Order: sequence, then C-alpha cells, then structure tokens
Amino acid sequence: MDPRMWHRIAAFSGVAAIGLGTYGAHVFKPQNPAYKDIWHTASLYHLVHTAALVAAPVTKRPNVFGGLLTTGILAFSGTCYAVAYLEDRTYSTLAPFGGFAFMAAWASLLF
Repeated sequence: MDPRMWHRIAAFSGVAAIGLGTYGAHVFKPQNPAYKDIWHTASLYHLVHTAALVAAPVTKRPNVFGGLLTTGILAFSGTCYAVAYLEDRTYSTLAPFGGFAFMAAWASLLF
C-alpha cells in the first residue's frame, strides 16, 4: 500500500472521531451515566490515535504502524462506542485486543 494512503485513512478516522465525540458530548444521554464516561474514553483514544496515524507515512514501517493503529481504533474505540451506546458490557470482548494493538503500534516504532 502506498504509505500516503494512511493520510486518507487518518482523514476519514478524524472526521469520524470528531463526529462521534460531538455526538457523545451533546446528544448521547444514556440511562446509566457511567456509559457516558466509556463513550468519552472511546472518543479520546480514537482522536489521539488518529492524530498519530497521520505520521504513519514517515515511519520505518508505515503499514505495520498504520495497520496496528487502525486495528486498535476499530477494536478498542469501536467496542467502547458499542458498549456505551447499547449500555451492555457483554460487547466488550474486543477492547483488550484493541489496547494491545495500540501498544504494539507504539512499540513498532522502536524497531
């Protein structure tokens, strides 16, 4: 894959992160307020790792770094969004894999 493609993926992810963050801040009203915190965490991790995704083309292994960040965004933030929206923690099984993908992405910069 062309390393510059990660800029497009980051752009799409950034639009989604801002949209979902705005929804969570202004529209999302869960019955249990604890789910608002989960949504906020999903949004924070989504936005921070999207910003890092912009740097993927300048890394030594852009496809590894970008792929792991994208996997983390989908698995961690996506799962947290679903848990919060559905107010059901049974959907949280993928979140730890997303967290490990985030850690692996950052660790990939060491090599």
